[in-house]
Amino acid sequence: MLKYSALIVTLAVAQLSFAQCKTYMIGVKGDTLNCTDNAGLKQGKWVVKTPPLRGEAGFEEEGEFKNNKKEGYWRRYSEQGDILAIENYKYGYKNGVSQYYSLQGIVREESWRAVNPEYPYDTVRVYDLKNPDKYDLRIVKVEGTSYKQGTWKYYDPQTGLITKTEDYIMDKKVDPFTGRNVNAVAAADTSTIAKKKVDKPAEVMQYEKKNSKKKKISVRDGATGY
Repeated sequence: MLKYSALIVTLAVAQLSFAQCKTYMIGVKGDTLNCTDNAGLKQGKWVVKTPPLRGEAGFEEEGEFKNNKKEGYWRRYSEQGDILAIENYKYGYKNGVSQYYSLQGIVREESWRAVNPEYPYDTVRVYDLKNPDKYDLRIVKVEGTSYKQGTWKYYDPQTGLITKTEDYIMDKKVDPFTGRNVNAVAAADTSTIAKKKVDKPAEVMQYEKKNSKKKKISVRDGATGY
């Protein structure tokens, strides 16, 4: 009796799914795939095959769509069935951790933050150039669809060991200990060095000022042809 009840529930759910889909296909496990609703939007589980093109190998992706946008984890496989990537999406854009593989193993791990198209803003730290320990929190408008956010890791695929890491805040590479923009820190340091080079002791400045209007005396150094 319980088996019949479960079968009835399964058929009812399947019929409901079919009713919500204008077009769809049935997978090898009997589940509904590649559903397009009456508005023409992709919904639910999808399997997308990309054929080889201009020397680039083909691949297959599987994941879920929500109102025509990728949502959650998507897996990409080679035509031979080897895993190539595991990507995470939100609002149709990359979000969170994504991993990429070669035949030997993991190659790279990326970290992203998707931009909410309904509220394209984020809170960032703006550091004081004179005091690296001071910063203000400001709300800024974010351009684009997603940006690098967090730690990126690079691996030796044969050993699985991390060979390099990079830290990002809103697409800008930062120092992992202070969280400050690496390029901004370098520019500030260069400016400080340049300033130190032109600064002179007060005694030297006073002497140069005192003798600036005196006529310069030419001194022969023994060279010919002058």
